[in-house]
Amino acid sequence: MLDSLALLLEKTFLLAHLNFFSPASSKQERCAKRREDSTYFQRGDLLEVPRTLFTHFGIYLGDNKVAHLMPDILPVLTSNKSQIQKAVTNKRLLLGVIYKYALVRVDTVEDFAYGSPVLLNTMDTTLRRQPLAAEEVARRAEKLIGHIPYSLLWNNCEHFVTYCRYGTAVSLQTEQFCENLKSVIRDQRSVLLTTFIGMLSMFFLGIAPSTALPTFIIPFILWMAG
Repeated sequence: MLDSLALLLEKTFLLAHLNFFSPASSKQERCAKRREDSTYFQRGDLLEVPRTLFTHFGIYLGDNKVAHLMPDILPVLTSNKSQIQKAVTNKRLLLGVIYKYALVRVDTVEDFAYGSPVLLNTMDTTLRRQPLAAEEVARRAEKLIGHIPYSLLWNNCEHFVTYCRYGTAVSLQTEQFCENLKSVIRDQRSVLLTTFIGMLSMFFLGIAPSTALPTFIIPFILWMAG
């Protein structure tokens, strides 16, 4: 049961952070800003790590340290700092998402990157905003170190770094996810698809309130919303 729920949340988490949800600068521009070691970073820089299916963000504090927001269930279960400071596993992360518990933690650049290349300050161009003074950015990040409420769509790692660097918490990934969701809802084929799935469930599971009501209510809501 727990493994199935973790798998479902993993798919949701990845969907909400897909790279195609993020407006990207040109390939040449992004490659020019790619760095492999911390000697290129300055205190207050915004670091971006493209994963296979999602993007993670952090604020460079200097001395090869990065502050970043990570969902994590382990601090709820133990106060052992040595265990908590170990790299966050997928199960810890997913259960943290479910419980809405996260930490702004400090890790080395290597642990933060987790084997991926690090992009430097690409959001300066994407957001077209003037960043705050570097020391102010770093101090904002340091003040938030510790427990912080977490929301997959409304308070994630991207909200954290944009608040620190630009003074306003925004998430381009969340905004694009919502736009894509609107497109799905507005597409009337969604009504036909949900009706078809509902009819199949009634055929295989039998006609009951648990199958009949969703079969009619969900397509109706999609029809009205579209």
